[in-house]
Amino acid sequence: MRNAFTKISLFILIGILISACVSEKRVPQGKKLLVKNEISVNSKKEKREAVHNQLYQKPNTDLLGYHLRLNLYNLANIKHDSTYKAKFIANPEKYKRLSKWLSAKQVNRLGESFWYAGIHDFLSKSGEPPVIIDKKSADKSSIRLKSYYFNDGYFNTKASYEVDSISAKKAKIKYTITTGNAFFIDSLKTTILSPILDSLYESKKINSTIKIGNRYQTEDFKTEINRITTNFRNNGAYLFQQNYINFDIDTINKKNKVNINLKINNYSYREGDSTKTQSFKIYKISDVNIYTDYSPNKTISKDKDSTSVTFNNFNFFSNGKLKYRPKAIANAVFITKGGLFADYKTTLTSRYLSNLKVFNYPTIQYNFDARDSTGNSLIANIYLTPRKKFSFGTSLDLTHSNIQDFGIVGTTTLSIRNIFNGAETFEVAARGNIGSSKDLANPNDTFFNVSEYGVDMKLNFPGIFMFFNTNKIIPKSMIPSTTLSIGYAKQQNIGLDKENFTSAFTYNWTPKRNSFSRLDILNIQFVKNINLSNYFKVYGSSYKTLNKIAQSYPTDPSYFDDKNNLIIESGTNGFLSSALDSNPTVLLNEIDKKNVNSINERKTRLTENNLIFASNFTFSKTTKTDINDENFYIFKSKTESAGNLLSLIASASKQLKNQGGNNTFLEVEYSQYIKTELEYIKHWDLSRKKVLAFRSFAGIAIPYGNSNSVPFSRSYFAGGSNDNRAWQPYALGPGRSGTINDFNEANLKIAISTEFRFNFFGQFNGALFVDAGNIWNVMDNITDEKAVFSGIKSLKDTAIGSGFGFRYDFSFFVVRLDLGFKTYNPSNEINKKWFRDYNFSNSILNIGINYPF
Repeated sequence: MRNAFTKISLFILIGILISACVSEKRVPQGKKLLVKNEISVNSKKEKREAVHNQLYQKPNTDLLGYHLRLNLYNLANIKHDSTYKAKFIANPEKYKRLSKWLSAKQVNRLGESFWYAGIHDFLSKSGEPPVIIDKKSADKSSIRLKSYYFNDGYFNTKASYEVDSISAKKAKIKYTITTGNAFFIDSLKTTILSPILDSLYESKKINSTIKIGNRYQTEDFKTEINRITTNFRNNGAYLFQQNYINFDIDTINKKNKVNINLKINNYSYREGDSTKTQSFKIYKISDVNIYTDYSPNKTISKDKDSTSVTFNNFNFFSNGKLKYRPKAIANAVFITKGGLFADYKTTLTSRYLSNLKVFNYPTIQYNFDARDSTGNSLIANIYLTPRKKFSFGTSLDLTHSNIQDFGIVGTTTLSIRNIFNGAETFEVAARGNIGSSKDLANPNDTFFNVSEYGVDMKLNFPGIFMFFNTNKIIPKSMIPSTTLSIGYAKQQNIGLDKENFTSAFTYNWTPKRNSFSRLDILNIQFVKNINLSNYFKVYGSSYKTLNKIAQSYPTDPSYFDDKNNLIIESGTNGFLSSALDSNPTVLLNEIDKKNVNSINERKTRLTENNLIFASNFTFSKTTKTDINDENFYIFKSKTESAGNLLSLIASASKQLKNQGGNNTFLEVEYSQYIKTELEYIKHWDLSRKKVLAFRSFAGIAIPYGNSNSVPFSRSYFAGGSNDNRAWQPYALGPGRSGTINDFNEANLKIAISTEFRFNFFGQFNGALFVDAGNIWNVMDNITDEKAVFSGIKSLKDTAIGSGFGFRYDFSFFVVRLDLGFKTYNPSNEINKKWFRDYNFSNSILNIGINYPF
């Protein structure tokens, strides 16, 4: 451990020394490498990122003080072509010898090889040229700093800089800013020439971002321009644009105060060779025309073969028979006849129509209605280009896992759009997997001895499917939809060879632009275990422990094979009965009896069939604006309740209880529990491709009524590439138990992760991370105090893992390698929990796609 740290420290030290020696390698004589920018504002150092971002030149990027990209660039031979040619100019005999062995053309092409050219091209592209101090850039930086503080209300700002030499080829730039006193808004008046716009402005004046007494800030004026423009264009001002808004700022005879005059001119337009003006008008929609089979390559015809239908004041046009029920399309349109023009209605209509997934992104245009003599009417034309009614997709993947040595996975998907002429979409997907596993008994020596197949069907239709009108609860502006799904899957020679049936009836809607809600009215899952005799072949750790205990006691010899190992399944079941019966024939000591009992309870739990009738509600919100946004948060919550409907049915029908005293439905004990989850993710953009990412998660599932434990499929596990990366999946917890089970799970989970992400060069990125968390049992049938959460004191059993990772960004996905080290292992003995397993031999390599959170 100490030797490893010593070696790592030595490497870092050598790297720093090398960096110090080569960083100036490509700095021309008489020039200086920029190593630091210092900004002093009113005699105080300024470290805010927003201020430093005003500078045109910044020092070369570094990683913990080491200029990796600069050093890569310095290693490159920029003039490798000239170097290669000079090699033979200095030694023409060598060129002749090579030309005899290779052709002259091949010798010349050697200069383009990886060794002579490729490696240097890679280093120069991946690296970063030295940032040489440039006077013009420093002058521009000084001007930008002055402008930055001017826009912040400091009109008398003065800016200067000096170059401070550190060595012959290194220097830093010191910027000095003197802001003077800030200016504050003393008065605000308006000059709005169009009466209707003046009235609209006054109605929303209270929301203005420009307030008397506030410090002048240019950003407030930009925000106000956007606010005014949005207000006008959402209330009928079709011709209004931002450029009609101007501000006169008067500081004459004012000490640190400004007078603001908001000016909005009349609409101007060209007529012949002259420019005319008139007051802005408020426009109403006189007609809404919807073209349901528009093609950019075809003209819109209104001949005898075309169809024209009017529904709820919407005019539908199509070439041939109308293929959609008018109501389905009308529900997606927010632009209404007689209503005012509004930008937000256009946006909502585009989003809803796109969300139907039966059309390409729509085109919405507005034309002046020549029939209106007052010139206050617009005709809205909505052009819809249908997607193909049928689409078919296939995929084929090769896999390898701890279950199968080699596998082939194939999927086939069929999508049918507008299946019932109401903009519905229907999808059916079939999947199959065949694989080979050498761990399975294979008497026929069959290569493909593992298989799994399944089929899933999903029907999605717009709106909320309900026997009463839900518009007041979930208005159509939230783009609601209803989904009915059903699926079936079966395994052979995989685990216990499960049959899995699922079905769900779901509502989806978006309360706000960046929010999403989902309500599963009914979510059904039925899991049937077919091959129960395979249990101890699948859960090898449980078998190993049971076998070791059985070998240490006088036990019926018929339970063992020739190698004195318990026979699966007759021997394992026989020993469990002998040890745990009310009148046991094998008398175990207290510790062994506890372990055997735990193994038996888990076997019973994992081999029982599960029937889950649940309802759940999920809500998520994000501030992420696009794929490049790295300064955002995500909040997710989910609440699920299971078994209540079946409990009512069982009570009403006086369903007979089974021998265990629990109610059954279709001869299966149904699960009853309530489950809640909360997740919060936050990213901070630290600039220059550095990001600090944080994730927290808490979830609990409490069994009650017909259950004393939560189904395995609804429980929690810890470890893995998206959790605590210092442990393998299912290998951590519960609590500090260090359990003997193969797949550890529990009904309470707490997890926190922090990750610092940075760029090495190009698309190659790195990360340093710390993961903390664990799982515990609470309010269920587990009594082991090491596994049970008993209050705040149990948080001392939180496992901590740390490590580093490498990522390569392919733009459309990221390949991730993370190496996790056990920093604090709660299952270890006291005084051996911290850094006891912090070494490469006990590290865990995680391979994943995309970022963990």
